[in-house]
Amino acid sequence: MPLYKAPIRDIQFVMHELLNYEAHYDALPAYAGTNRELIDGIVEAAADFSENELSPINRSGDQEGCKFDNGVVTTPKGFKEAYKKYVELGYPSLSVPVEHGGQGLPGSLGNAVSELVGTANWSWGMYPGLSHGAVRTVEGHGSPEQKELFLSKLVTGEWTGTMCLTESHAGSDLGIIRTKAEPNADGSYNITGQKIFISAGEHDLADNIVHIVLARLPGAPKGTKGISLFIVPKFNVNADGSVGSRNTVSCGSIEHKMGIHGNATCVIVFEEAKGFLIGPENKGLNCMFTFMNTARIGTAIQGLAASEGAFQGSLAYAKDRLAMRALSGPKALDKEADPIIVHPAVRNMLLTQKSFAEGGRALVYFLSQFADVVEVAEDAEQRKAADDMLSLLTPIAKAFLTETGSESAKHGVQVYGGHGFIAEWGMEQIVRDTRIACLYEGTTEIQALDLLGRKVLATQGAMLRNFTKIIHKFCEANAGNEAMAEFLKPLAELNKEWGDVTTRIGMKAMQNPEEVGAAAVDYLYFSGYVTLAYLWARMASLAQEKLAGDTTERAFYEAKVKTAQFYFKKILPRTRSHVAVIDNGLDTLMTMDVDQFAF
Repeated sequence: MPLYKAPIRDIQFVMHELLNYEAHYDALPAYAGTNRELIDGIVEAAADFSENELSPINRSGDQEGCKFDNGVVTTPKGFKEAYKKYVELGYPSLSVPVEHGGQGLPGSLGNAVSELVGTANWSWGMYPGLSHGAVRTVEGHGSPEQKELFLSKLVTGEWTGTMCLTESHAGSDLGIIRTKAEPNADGSYNITGQKIFISAGEHDLADNIVHIVLARLPGAPKGTKGISLFIVPKFNVNADGSVGSRNTVSCGSIEHKMGIHGNATCVIVFEEAKGFLIGPENKGLNCMFTFMNTARIGTAIQGLAASEGAFQGSLAYAKDRLAMRALSGPKALDKEADPIIVHPAVRNMLLTQKSFAEGGRALVYFLSQFADVVEVAEDAEQRKAADDMLSLLTPIAKAFLTETGSESAKHGVQVYGGHGFIAEWGMEQIVRDTRIACLYEGTTEIQALDLLGRKVLATQGAMLRNFTKIIHKFCEANAGNEAMAEFLKPLAELNKEWGDVTTRIGMKAMQNPEEVGAAAVDYLYFSGYVTLAYLWARMASLAQEKLAGDTTERAFYEAKVKTAQFYFKKILPRTRSHVAVIDNGLDTLMTMDVDQFAF
């Protein structure tokens, strides 16, 4: 199995050249002074940790998996030691405000660390990853007492956190959850119910686990308007912040899964467990969205990680594996056959992975800048504009990058041929590990409905226009650059078509709202391809500028331009099929009676 090598140069390209992180931070007083030296130092240290601590236990963690014994979960060999070092290095507190015991660094910088950790070992990375959302939820909605009791230990990493939403009968339909919360005389609540699919819900890495739980109060309204949010610790916490008696929270079982074997996916049982209301009564879902947006960006990073990891493994193998001769004549005359990287079909898979990995990185880091603004900008209008952009781009990033990550992982197996099906090579693990990313934190189909229904049509296209204006201005600004014509013409046309397609769907939906569901997934794919096209055009423009100057990295920048050309000519035409499917509408989906599906 190839060991992970952090793509530091490309991360620096995106951060410093494409998105100018240093200037971005200086424009936000809370992050001013986060200079390039500090940024690069953190990225390089995280790269070292990921390469040398996490990557070596990735496959062994997959093979060993988590062990369950009467409610006790043991993580794979090496996981606990790696977590201890992660805490010692201070990563849990990286992007937490100083007033809450953190280092006060930007969340976007934390997302870069998450990419490195996740690509090296996604199963391990989920343990601290879930804590980030718990920290943000307590930080944003907890009382001063709750912050004092729970937040400090979450920030240091001494304790970890989870989000407990899903129940076996409910899935993503949180309006029908049944977990209940009964008030006690001392202001606490007895939480009773069962949650499923709780990642990192039980483990041996930390002294306590703080569960963030959705439940219903007595007499609460039905549906999502009657859900409240609670802090329920695995161990009760004494007044001085020390760990007390065991709460009546238990792990009923862990799931036997397709992938992410090194992470415990748990059934968590609450039996009148002591919990504490966080935020207002019946507003739990509003508070939880603090957690959900963090989690969805984190899941988008998993898609990026899958594309990067699959590309690295595929490229190494394609350079080394000999098979057949090039149709145009032998390329490796000193060998009995040519390396498979010379064959167009293999190059197509490699360039697809590369374009999704590097384009996905640009999208995640671009999205993360808006999250920074929402988090700390002092101007309310600036925060609102960034929040609108974040709302539009988050479902695109989550769904599109996880689906393209899954595609890249499939190509990884294919490049290896029969060896790709063998565990020792590591490609099939990426397929298994990343498939869940298309499902959790809202399936691709749910993200698509959120994008088209809530973010686009429900705002009469306002959120979409905010972004298409940015693309339009980019095309206008570069209109006189002949070298950019091959990118600008298709981008401008698709940008206009994005609005036209939206209008056509909206008109149909006025007659039958089911048209939204029929179009949503293809609309999301179309949106994803165009969004990445905009970022690839920006990267191509920047690379051309560098090549026109006196650069010592010609090969790097030439590769950027060539990958952009590949994306535009070989990937972007996929939009045509998605538009055709959208325009073909609802009819053929709904004409068959339910009984006719099986006969």
